[in-house]
Amino acid sequence: MKILIINGPNLNMLGEREANIYGKNTYGDLCARLNDFSNEKNIEIEIFQSAIEGEIVNKIHQYRNYDGLVINPAAYSHYSIAIYDALLIAKIPKIEVHISNVHNRDDFRKNLITAQAVDGIISGLGFKGYELALEYIIATTA
Repeated sequence: MKILIINGPNLNMLGEREANIYGKNTYGDLCARLNDFSNEKNIEIEIFQSAIEGEIVNKIHQYRNYDGLVINPAAYSHYSIAIYDALLIAKIPKIEVHISNVHNRDDFRKNLITAQAVDGIISGLGFKGYELALEYIIATTA
């Protein structure tokens, strides 16, 4: 089983972003945790990060190479019709993850356009949300 994990803009800056919202752990810490989790579950993951909307769309278009998709579109989740459309095309289990509780922040963050194109969302559980998303995909594709 191979699962793609996509992270959008500014997530590579974890550890430097607002610690009261995102915590003190770095993007490298997130990737290490996900790699450890995938080893424990005996699955293969590919982690991809980009601040460029088109690169994220192109990566989603490669969905046939994967059994599932975990995506944190970050700020793109609030307005990217292109990512939304690409997610609709991808016929694999898909979960959207947000490290922070987007519903407990700025009003504009409550509008999640991309969430309408995935099986579900996990918001506000920090890095644990990624593991829960992977668990869902493992259970769904088993």
